[in-house]
Amino acid sequence: MDWREALIRDDAGLVRIFREARTIAVLGAKGEPGEPAFYVPSYLKARGYQVFPVNPTRAGERILGEKVAATLAELPGPVDVVEVFRRPEFLPGHATEILRLPWKPAVVWFQLGIRHDAAAAELARAGIRVVQDRCMMPEHRRLLGDAAR
Repeated sequence: MDWREALIRDDAGLVRIFREARTIAVLGAKGEPGEPAFYVPSYLKARGYQVFPVNPTRAGERILGEKVAATLAELPGPVDVVEVFRRPEFLPGHATEILRLPWKPAVVWFQLGIRHDAAAAELARAGIRVVQDRCMMPEHRRLLGDAAR
């Protein structure tokens, strides 16, 4: 398979992600209800996804009822999707972090306004599907409605 096929841009690819995923790690999770890094994962959790917040500055706190991990490596186990709420300049380091994990997520999703083609290509070459510059909440609503998975 050509690695570029792992760069998901079409609705069918997005629907497949939403239907296959069960667990989502939220890199850059926040605890304030007005922040997208809080209300997007909250929306997803309400639709049946298990959400794991990751943020080194909030480690040990609880967000959405879950204990915050400092890093992806500190999660209790593998996840299907790593949802990224971090500025683009941090994405190469996060791609390296993801590729060093003892497990591999099926998908890495860069939220709306977040794009880094080199980091996306590195992940895609490793067989990880990548979505860039899209928000999971409106895409889920648009493609699956407000219903749970």
